[in-house]
Amino acid sequence: MRVGKDGRFHLAYCTKIHPVNGWDELVETLRSSLPALKSRLSPAHPFGIALRLSAAESVELQEPSRLRDFKEFLKQHDSYVFTMNGFPFGSFYGQPVKERIFAPDWRDEERVQYTLRLIEILRQLLPADVEGGISTLPLSYKFWIAPDQEEKAMEHIVRNLLRIVEALVAVRKEHGVSLHLDIEPEPDGAVENIPEFIHFYRQWLDSFGAPLLARSLQTSVSAARRHLRDHIQLCLDTCHLAVAYEEPAEVIKLLAQEGIAIGKVQIASGLKVSFPEIGEDRCGLSSCLERFAHSLYLHQVIGRRAGVMSGRYLDLYRALPRLEACRDEEWRIHYHMPLFVERYHMLQTTWAETRQALHLLVGRGLTRHLEIETYTWEQLPADLKIPLQDSLDKEYHWVLETLAEGPRT
Repeated sequence: MRVGKDGRFHLAYCTKIHPVNGWDELVETLRSSLPALKSRLSPAHPFGIALRLSAAESVELQEPSRLRDFKEFLKQHDSYVFTMNGFPFGSFYGQPVKERIFAPDWRDEERVQYTLRLIEILRQLLPADVEGGISTLPLSYKFWIAPDQEEKAMEHIVRNLLRIVEALVAVRKEHGVSLHLDIEPEPDGAVENIPEFIHFYRQWLDSFGAPLLARSLQTSVSAARRHLRDHIQLCLDTCHLAVAYEEPAEVIKLLAQEGIAIGKVQIASGLKVSFPEIGEDRCGLSSCLERFAHSLYLHQVIGRRAGVMSGRYLDLYRALPRLEACRDEEWRIHYHMPLFVERYHMLQTTWAETRQALHLLVGRGLTRHLEIETYTWEQLPADLKIPLQDSLDKEYHWVLETLAEGPRT
């Protein structure tokens, strides 16, 4: 749905929240849930969808009859797809995902072929005069690339990304459709924050990749760099931003200096822990965190003390044994919480940080695509889990109310 002044922003929720496997299950879920949601939120105007397809589902949807039927479904319900989530490759439900969420990474041919299928699907679904975006993983999981293999790995990754750029340039030339691939930094990803993303862009895409792309497209290096800026952008997840203690204003400044666009903002909040003194009610804090620790997903933890990042933990369940003696003043945890939840018992969320980031990014018009991405609904503690339709409705209203507060500079 279009929101903001003059309807310049497209807002949708990511269908990753639906616990389904297979295209037929997903489309049946959309048939049963989308009309009611649209009637509550956007009864008189087109309703946006952020479509998440697994690799298997992307193969299924490419079947002409399925794609034709889905187009008809969208037309019938005055809905449209403008962005896709191409980060998770395989099944996302009913079994532990953890670090497998990063596989296959951008060294793998399967990742390339999966993304090319998403490009073709989005090209056919995208309304006229709307740009499209596909978010993807932060290249790889940091611990899968040994330091002595980094150069070789990055060269391989860049060559594969250039194949995507070539495909996107061809789509724009042949069909007049503008699409971009949006890389999503995440804690412990090969690019886990904005400075690392910019370093990768500068050293590997611009310096190593642009000359290769220029030769492939038979154009100048400067033109190749323009193609890179058009077609490789940033997916900025506000939960990841807060967990890494990054300041939105500084991030915006760094990206502007490099001329890198924000293709999509994923609107999400994480968990935040403010530590009592050692010996004070840490048992209660541990008990509260236990409710989030045994999840299918990876929940990285970053600590801070005296304004400096200190402890780092690969997952929340690994961090909990350290809690009693921990001298960090704060933990931020990569656990996507419902946007409307500000506190949960002894825990806080990064609700305020998300609100600040959204004010700045939208107030300055730095993206066109907004995606609500609270995919953890199935894993939430029972006293947080309200019916899914009600939860989505409340999240949409939280975003709309935040946007209505007006731009912040």
